[in-house]
Order: sequence, then structure tokens, then C-alpha cells
Amino acid sequence: MAEQPMETTLRTALWRQFGAAIDMLENALVACPDVLWQEHLWTDPEGPEYGAFWEITYHTLSSLDLHLTGCSMEEFTPPAPFNKRSDDVISQQPYTKDELHTYLVMLRKKCQITIAELSDEKKRQPFTFPWPGGATINFLELQLCGMRHVQEHAAQLSLFLGQHGIPDKALDWVPQARDEASL
Repeated sequence: MAEQPMETTLRTALWRQFGAAIDMLENALVACPDVLWQEHLWTDPEGPEYGAFWEITYHTLSSLDLHLTGCSMEEFTPPAPFNKRSDDVISQQPYTKDELHTYLVMLRKKCQITIAELSDEKKRQPFTFPWPGGATINFLELQLCGMRHVQEHAAQLSLFLGQHGIPDKALDWVPQARDEASL
């Protein structure tokens, strides 16, 4: 078997790990019972509407979408039925599990395509984080930050579910992306 070029090896490894983080988020989303959907993992200083299971899931997905797009927050618009977070006064009615699962499935595919089509020019494209003192990094590093962000929240959601008696099997560690396609 011929050895793969380093670029292909790196691209494959990046997808396997990013996809695994998304798969772990999906496992938590799917495993969440209706009774916990609006429960809070923590009290958020931004307000009582933040920190619920569904809201953390939405935050994770909309941030992933922003990172995969690589545009500024002002330019970013999530797909319907979702609102821009900066414009969004979170309603009393949370997004449904089906709405967020559909968004997750779409973003998983978007992530895979983004990695597969990552050009040298795109890798170097600068991105500046929008909060005060935000650093400027390149698009490739932004993807690594996005992967870490997804994994962080997937772990928080999984821990929360485990603390509420959801079986460990539903929340198992995912070593690499499932249903991997060639990159």
C-alpha cells in the first residue's frame, strides 16, 4: 500500500477527531430526555435564559457554524429557524430537539466538506474573535478552536446527563468520526 501524502494524513486526522467531537455532541443531544431539555447545567451571569441544556446545545452549534464559515459575527446568519445570537433574546420557547438535531447533521456535513476543501489560501485566512481583546488567528487554528469548543460542551452535556441517570452507553467516548468518508 502506497504511503499517503502528509496533507491527506493531516486532513483525515482532523476530520476523524472533529467528527468524533460532533458525534459526541449528537450522542448527548439524542440521549437527553424531554424532562431535562430545559433544565440548567449552571447559572449563567448573562441571565437566567442561558445555561439550559437546549441553549448550550444551540450555542455550540451556532458557534460551530460561525467557525466553519469563518466570517465575522456581523456577517454570520444561521439558517432558519434560528436567530443570530447577538439579536436573539432567547424566547420562553426553546428550540426543539429535532430542530437542533437537523442543524447538527447539516453542520457535520459542512465540517467534513470544509476540511476536505481546505486550501492553503483558506488555511491562512485571518479570523479575529469578536470579544474584547480577541485574538486574531488563521482559519485552520479556528477549526481547532471550534473542535475544542464542541468537545467542551459535549462533555458538559454528557456529564449532566450522567448525573441524571442516563446510561453510560449512550454517552460513551467516540474515538473517531463514525461513518467516515474519504477525505
